[in-house]
Amino acid sequence: ESPSSPLALAVEEVTENSITLTWKAPEQTGQSSLDGYVVEICKDGSTDWTAVNKEPFLSTRYTIQDLSSGEKIHVRVRAVSASGASDPATLEQPVLIREILQLPKIRMPRHLRQTYIRHVGDAVNVMIPFQGKPQPEVIWTKGDQPLDTSRINIRNTERDTIFYIRNAQRNDSGKYELTVRINGAEDKAILDIQVIEPPGPPENLKLVDVWGFNVALEWTPPVDNGNSEVKSYVVQKSDKKSGKWFTALDRCSRTSCTISDLIIGNTYSFRVFAENACGLSEKAAVTSGVAHIQKTKTAYQPEKIPQRDMMEPPKFTQPLTDRTTTRGYSTHLFCSVRGFPQPKIIWMKNQMEIREDPKYIAMIEQGVCSLEIRKPSPFDGGIYTCKAVNPLGEASVDCKLDVK
Repeated sequence: ESPSSPLALAVEEVTENSITLTWKAPEQTGQSSLDGYVVEICKDGSTDWTAVNKEPFLSTRYTIQDLSSGEKIHVRVRAVSASGASDPATLEQPVLIREILQLPKIRMPRHLRQTYIRHVGDAVNVMIPFQGKPQPEVIWTKGDQPLDTSRINIRNTERDTIFYIRNAQRNDSGKYELTVRINGAEDKAILDIQVIEPPGPPENLKLVDVWGFNVALEWTPPVDNGNSEVKSYVVQKSDKKSGKWFTALDRCSRTSCTISDLIIGNTYSFRVFAENACGLSEKAAVTSGVAHIQKTKTAYQPEKIPQRDMMEPPKFTQPLTDRTTTRGYSTHLFCSVRGFPQPKIIWMKNQMEIREDPKYIAMIEQGVCSLEIRKPSPFDGGIYTCKAVNPLGEASVDCKLDVK
């Protein structure tokens, strides 16, 4: 199997008596490895091709020497292996043998290296600089065909080319190829133009469901997207009372949505606009039916609260603690108790109930029991007891008090 043709054959340099060529290796080399390349030339007007190099070489760059100034030369390159020679890669145009002082080069502006977007009716006015000496030949094509000069104006100078459309239409969209050529050496660039307009309205808008305060809507994309992808939809609602439209969803990316927080008793219509890079569709899809938000009927069920038995015998949650105090300094004894009904509190000293005695002040607040012993003497030391009593039972706690 023979190798395939070399790729990207181009002129790198032309002088008064030589041409320097470059190319890339073929995609397929066949079953055997590549022996090299053979460069062939043919004078313009002749059909006799002659090989410049007697033996194949492996470099992808070659200079053809000893040419006559002013001649036009056709050039082709073949890849050679043990299996045979490839079909030739041929330069599209013959090369005029004269010195190229500066190779052709297109300086495509940064904003034109991506798709250039304009709106329908806008002017397209693009200037693309290039370089090359002597004066390059400038060629514009679209789909390998010459441009329609009734719609597109091209003006070329020594340093740039101007591409102008007065009133852009959608069929002006496409990829335009610019070629700048000097004697077979050339550079190419693509100008990708996209002319857009607002999309048509969405299709088949349906009111799918109404429940509670909510409405579900569905639709399909517009038939005409305005030559630009539909990015989102704007959903609006209108209640029958006011008749005014309000935006419910600003940027809905899907073709369905749920509108919530509607008002009980109101009747609503809905409409949907499509949106692309140019803006909103001029018309909207409107629901054929309306959604009436009805009050849902619910029967009140009083919550059943189980009756809790609150009765509880007395129980001390904090006991008395032993204390040591100094004679003449009042001291307090504390404990905590709970129970329902509220227990009666009885204080005792050495098993004797403390009754109306000005030395002692007994209090209970929020279940905290306290006994103040005013200016005690050593005689007031002993075992103090706090007893709590209610109809369900009784409890008591003790502590020892030392007075020194």
